[in-house]
Amino acid sequence: MNSYKNIADYTIQKGAVVTIGTFDGVHQGHQKILNRVTEIASKKDLTSILLTFFPHPRMVLQPDNDLQLINTIEERKALVFKTGVEHIITHPFSKAFARTTAHEYVKNILVDQLNAKVVVIGYDHRFGRNRAASVVELREYAKEYDFEVIEISKKEVEEVAVSSTKVRNAIINGDLETVARYLNRPYSIYGTVVSGRQLGRTLGYPTANLKVAESYKLLPKAGVYVTSAIIQNSLYYGMTNVGTNPTVNDDLETTIETYFFDFQGDLYDHKLELSFHKRLRDEQQFKSLEGLKIAMQQDELKARDYAQHMG
Repeated sequence: MNSYKNIADYTIQKGAVVTIGTFDGVHQGHQKILNRVTEIASKKDLTSILLTFFPHPRMVLQPDNDLQLINTIEERKALVFKTGVEHIITHPFSKAFARTTAHEYVKNILVDQLNAKVVVIGYDHRFGRNRAASVVELREYAKEYDFEVIEISKKEVEEVAVSSTKVRNAIINGDLETVARYLNRPYSIYGTVVSGRQLGRTLGYPTANLKVAESYKLLPKAGVYVTSAIIQNSLYYGMTNVGTNPTVNDDLETTIETYFFDFQGDLYDHKLELSFHKRLRDEQQFKSLEGLKIAMQQDELKARDYAQHMG
């Protein structure tokens, strides 16, 4: 498994099966494509490559869009490698790169740089300047440069019935159970535990305040969730508040605070992957700390019951 930050960093080893795209979320549809890539590579004794891009093209071409992503770059690489893909090239996307013509893209990148023998793409894939070229043009170039094109049909894509946009919308709406079905795994957030206001301790609920370094990482809708994390090689469930803590906090900074059930220890400066399972309720502003504490006790009962059924 090898990761590269630029197309030019990749050194040709042998012929390759290449797929191209942002693959944000690495959802069921993406997994289907990546599994096809690794299967073909194995059968034909070729290497497997994902050519992806960062920043996301929409971040560059539509800067006012304020797009947030399902995965950070490191998360995406880890998920892709789990499918068996051998090489991930995360090429910098820029306005200059966007001006690359379809012909330059195929000859200079796919053929000369990556030694593509098979290119696997979705039926609606477009490439080159102004996204002018489609699978039709790619098949013409394939004849010229002697590589094979395998198209994931519309029928195959629609059978999966998932897209990165659908996943993002479900996360934004707090529907984490639907997200888990789309991804074949719980939605997770990776970060470092930092010092917080420590108010939870006074309520009997000491929390781990998770700081996510990447500002483009999409957070679930504000509210209280059942979550889990692997801590010191053991699985711990907990309840997490995503939001601004309006009962005790005047500023609008979003925090991710988790009370882990039956865990004792210091988590400061620890790195954690926090998985989200179910949304319990909206974030609320209570009239008193006692009201907040009662709500947290009710949240704990519901979250523990959920965790118990999860085994």
